[in-house]
Amino acid sequence: MDDNTGGPSGPDSAAKAESEPAATDSTETKTADHATDDTETVPEDVQKYERFTKMDGAQYDRVNEFLRDRTHITAREWAIARLCSDFRTETGVEMTKIGENLPRLVPFMTDTYTPQAVNQARSSFEGKVTKAGATFLYGAMSGFFTAEELDELMYEVSEVAKFLLEVEGVDLAVDEELEAEERISSVMREVRAESAELRAEEVECPNCGHSHSPESQN
Repeated sequence: MDDNTGGPSGPDSAAKAESEPAATDSTETKTADHATDDTETVPEDVQKYERFTKMDGAQYDRVNEFLRDRTHITAREWAIARLCSDFRTETGVEMTKIGENLPRLVPFMTDTYTPQAVNQARSSFEGKVTKAGATFLYGAMSGFFTAEELDELMYEVSEVAKFLLEVEGVDLAVDEELEAEERISSVMREVRAESAELRAEEVECPNCGHSHSPESQN
């Protein structure tokens, strides 16, 4: 079931099918013909989409619980953000296609979405990433963590990120993982070194423009 932050536009097709009476022979034939016609109307890139195939049979609530325990995003925001990236064209994101085919594209999404709901989920994802990034960088730049603690923190969050990528279907080689981890650690060491210098210098507030130095706060 989808969460309440951005409503779906259609009923759950699985629940609807369970509530219908058993089909007769003639009805089964018509249903099969309809299924064939429906498949023919599905865009080719939707039919060939292979993300999230490792999550066949997964329930939305379980996926959502996993994400909420480890990230700030919901399952809905995760899935739609990935789809918006994959279905981006030169003229923009194909939000109508994503919304109409959402249950076909992502196993744990059971309802179709309007383009507005797709856009809302994407915007919510972007906003949360921005806030999480600001929180993380502040923690890294503030001097609250030693270099060793930052390395441990980066390892922890990287493991979660890599797991989500693997679930989406990205094949991460060991060498690539190690190289990425080293690049991230190197960047974080630079961030910590630069921020240590920054904290010892006069800084300007980005909102009011007031300049102050650490000494003036003592």
